[in-house]
Amino acid sequence: MKFILGLLVLLTLSLKAQELQATVTVQYENLPVINKESLVNFAQAVEDYLNNNRFSNAAWENPKIKCTFTIFFLSAGDETSYSAQVFVGSQRQVYHSTKNSPMLTILDNNWSFTYEKNQALYFNPMANNSITSFLDYYAFMILGMENDSWEQLSGTPFFSKALDIVHLSLSGKNSKGWDKSSGTFNRRDLVEDILNERYRPFREAISDYHYGVDLFEMNKINGQKKMASLVSALQSLKSKIDLRSIFIKVFFDAKYQEIIEYLKDYPDKSIFKTLKEIDPPHAGKYDEIIYQ
Repeated sequence: MKFILGLLVLLTLSLKAQELQATVTVQYENLPVINKESLVNFAQAVEDYLNNNRFSNAAWENPKIKCTFTIFFLSAGDETSYSAQVFVGSQRQVYHSTKNSPMLTILDNNWSFTYEKNQALYFNPMANNSITSFLDYYAFMILGMENDSWEQLSGTPFFSKALDIVHLSLSGKNSKGWDKSSGTFNRRDLVEDILNERYRPFREAISDYHYGVDLFEMNKINGQKKMASLVSALQSLKSKIDLRSIFIKVFFDAKYQEIIEYLKDYPDKSIFKTLKEIDPPHAGKYDEIIYQ
């Protein structure tokens, strides 16, 4: 009986320790048959890696973070070398609600790695590995965004770990996607912008924004005001930051639909004109509210 109770305690602690509830899917229809056979267990291996490892130093007391990794294989250089696009998404549970708030919706076009059939994936963020370094980076980014949403700047330790992985990966042979020459999106610029002191007020405003999301169901007016304060904060920062920043783009790619849904009946419609200025890629969606 004592053994069973002890086992239950260990199981409970283990369940608390892991932070992510990841769902991983792969698409490799265009690859040769020999590569498809090698990758038959790849999705499960990645999912197990993300769900069974502990990415924070303390026991995770919060609900597990729901996230998705959808891997689109583009090509195979040989039997073990691959290039892929990956959609990474994560959600934050709204406080005292069954609703979720989108945190990340990233399409990463440049993942190059090597993988052998049934290869074991070992957790060691201090070692450069073309598969696990990529997964660790996004695990830390997901945790950083989650923590920043609850408490101002509390995601910094996780973003710092993600930056450490960037530095390790830049020295490896599969540096594409990590360096600044990797097209419109690269992992280095995203985390460097987040940690840049110039963007600190924006990060602080993100926390206030999510407090507004949490407050909305209980006090709609005050919740909307808190959410709208993020737009005001960015407007005041226009001359100090680059609005084309990957950080700002990633934020609005995840949030623009939520912002519209929560603020569509906000009394001051000029907020959507401001949003058009600070988030031009989604200007057409903001126009629909302005001219409805």
